[in-house]
Amino acid sequence: MTSRKTQRGVALLIVLWGCTLLAIMLGGFAALARTEGLQARYQFAQTRAHYAAEAGLMRAIAGLQTPDPQGRWIADGRMYTFAFDNAVVNITIVDEDGKVDLNAASADVLSGLFKAAGVDDDRATKLSAAVQDWRRPGDAALPNGAKRPQYEAAGLDYGPRNGPFATVEEARMVLGMDAKLWTVIAPAITIWSGRERPNTEHAQPLALAAIPGLGAGGADAILAARAQAGGAAVAGGNGVTHTIHAEAILDDGTRSSLTSTIRLRGIRSGSQPYAILRWREGDTE
Repeated sequence: MTSRKTQRGVALLIVLWGCTLLAIMLGGFAALARTEGLQARYQFAQTRAHYAAEAGLMRAIAGLQTPDPQGRWIADGRMYTFAFDNAVVNITIVDEDGKVDLNAASADVLSGLFKAAGVDDDRATKLSAAVQDWRRPGDAALPNGAKRPQYEAAGLDYGPRNGPFATVEEARMVLGMDAKLWTVIAPAITIWSGRERPNTEHAQPLALAAIPGLGAGGADAILAARAQAGGAAVAGGNGVTHTIHAEAILDDGTRSSLTSTIRLRGIRSGSQPYAILRWREGDTE
């Protein structure tokens, strides 16, 4: 009799342990299913936001190419906003000819850029010369410049390209450049304008301040006149190469952004109306 009771107790204990184990397993499966569901919703929202940002890029290209001068979007950094698929898309366009071209800018413009970014005169002169030596063929350094011996003396295992900058990011490697300065100047530099100095019709404040003789007062006057004109002064005057930043914000707060540098080719039958020169997703440089 005692043996039967013991067997029943053991059996009951096994059943209870089995039920507990099943409950734990079901709870784990439920938590896993919930997590996967949340991840799927997040990924779906991110995908929606991403394609809304891409739609913003396409909308910007259309705005730049519209034949109506009054409806044409202006590439001077102002913000355009439109709604797309339950998302608000904010777009800014900057004409590359309003930036400082690493491959074409004069020594004065380069040093002016670095001074405007907060660098002292001596360092600005050296950085300007180092940029010129990076893009200039030959092994002889300019006064205050930097060729391979100067890079080696600084403990670097590389030297200048001795040819044009291939990317904007290559400027990070110029002797004397640091992360803080790069962050400041990155939005104001380009390799696609071919201009000795920025075009004042499109240039942003930092690029304007780089222009010799213009000064802070002249830059402020240009920006004020541009704002007062509401874009009329530059309508139709956009160049062909632009950097477009598009950020899409869904109604639940999900965000996605992209930045692309594009070159317009005009609207011709059988041809792509633009070429992508640079593409970055997210807000990091």
